[in-house]
Amino acid sequence: MEPSIGKNDSNRTVLIVVTTFALAKLLIHLLTNAFGGYGIFRDEFYYLACAHRLDLGYVDQPPLSIYILAFNGLLFGDSLFALRLLPAIAGALTVFVVGLMARRLGGGTFAAGLACLAAIVSPIFLGYDTIYSMNCFDLLLWALGSYVLILILEEDRPQHWLILGVIIGLGLLNKISMGWFGAGLLVGLIATRHRAELRARWPYLAALLAFLIFLPFIIWNVRHDFAHLEFMSNATSEKYSGLTPFDFLLGQLTLIHPLALPVWLAGLFFFLFNERGKKYGLLGIIFIVTLLILVANIHTKPEYLAGAYSALFAAGGVQIENLCMRRLWKWVRYALPTLLLVGGVLTAPMALPFLPAKTFIKYSETLGIKPESSESKQLAELPQFYADMFGWEKMAATISKVYLSVTAEERARTVFWGRNYGQAGAVEYYSRKYQLPPAISPHNNYWIWGYGTGEFDVLIVTGGTRQDLLQYFDRVEQPATIHCDYCMPYENNRPVFLCRKPKENLQAVLPTIWARDKNFE
Repeated sequence: MEPSIGKNDSNRTVLIVVTTFALAKLLIHLLTNAFGGYGIFRDEFYYLACAHRLDLGYVDQPPLSIYILAFNGLLFGDSLFALRLLPAIAGALTVFVVGLMARRLGGGTFAAGLACLAAIVSPIFLGYDTIYSMNCFDLLLWALGSYVLILILEEDRPQHWLILGVIIGLGLLNKISMGWFGAGLLVGLIATRHRAELRARWPYLAALLAFLIFLPFIIWNVRHDFAHLEFMSNATSEKYSGLTPFDFLLGQLTLIHPLALPVWLAGLFFFLFNERGKKYGLLGIIFIVTLLILVANIHTKPEYLAGAYSALFAAGGVQIENLCMRRLWKWVRYALPTLLLVGGVLTAPMALPFLPAKTFIKYSETLGIKPESSESKQLAELPQFYADMFGWEKMAATISKVYLSVTAEERARTVFWGRNYGQAGAVEYYSRKYQLPPAISPHNNYWIWGYGTGEFDVLIVTGGTRQDLLQYFDRVEQPATIHCDYCMPYENNRPVFLCRKPKENLQAVLPTIWARDKNFE
């Protein structure tokens, strides 16, 4: 068996190193949230709206992250800093677990430090831990699942299967991509000598636990005509239809970081070929199975594989640490962390919004990096991830002026029709600062929430054309236009229409219009 240099390091020393890296990760995000952060992200407005309407599920996601957000709001409010506090903490915990995994796999301070550093500089890890979404918890739950699986393979304590079942269940209740972890685990158990585990009751009890935890979302989907499946089908065939398997594979280099390639490849080698690492080979199989599932899907975003990298970072740290025992490879011990650190600093502005927008644009142009969108959207100076943090308050303020331009009597019968959940969510959020009408939208869960009693006859609408709106209203004016700096082009220069005097009774025609405009994507 290949020796591990990590045996010479004490657990206390390794723990200090891992804790230091985790705190560094936390500090990076807290400082960004306090002094940068741009603005609230489009999806964050929608998640806040969901948190005010707690349910067993939502069109585009299971409910766990929404319940966490609602609890966070009770404790800290929903300012930008409060909103992004939990992603920062989740990111720090993910780094901490990655370091613990490296130690469990036989690594020492170098292995744990290298693994943590790779997780910190990864652009997708930085991006996911920057904004509030289910993704920051997805990374953490994949890391926790991998760690507990290591315990199962290392120790004769079958009760750990129950802990793994809870983690997978919570992972599914957060984001169904945790199912890929389960699929990889099942394939690995069947295909390797670990199939003996299937003769005991513990894996089945774990699966039952996971199913019971995930059951509320299944029930919600049954009650809502499997809305989440419709959402996924639409997203694949429309929003992500331009993505190819080549885009997916190429994206692994940029999203995980090109300089982290030696680390996670070494980790995959460790699981599949290292004499000691083969004991934990199930984790390598989980990565490969997840990769194959996503490639087979054809139209898949590269970031969907992100959670599977935490175990590879940990194993890669151990493999490279062992390699550095050899005289010819000792230079790697200093060169690789230095390259990762310098490379991570250079690419951090691409995923962490701490540079002022003008400075960021100049910086990305200097590096020759063009703005990107995984949704094939037209872009201006900023990538979609950043552009979607701009323009929302200005939009809300403009709509407020239009709303206040009508009589008090008409205001009582006015609603805002948002073309997407970002617009509707932003109007809801800024209603505490500006006088704004109730917001409705046919996009995702806003469609399920509906249009209320429909007792309104004045509509404020952004986008579209006056001619289209004249099909339903005798009087359509354009009192304003929305202008925003750095926002997505399709949100900029949008006309704001004030629609009065409906041609027909809105209560009679709204069900037909609502069904026609349903937009799950």
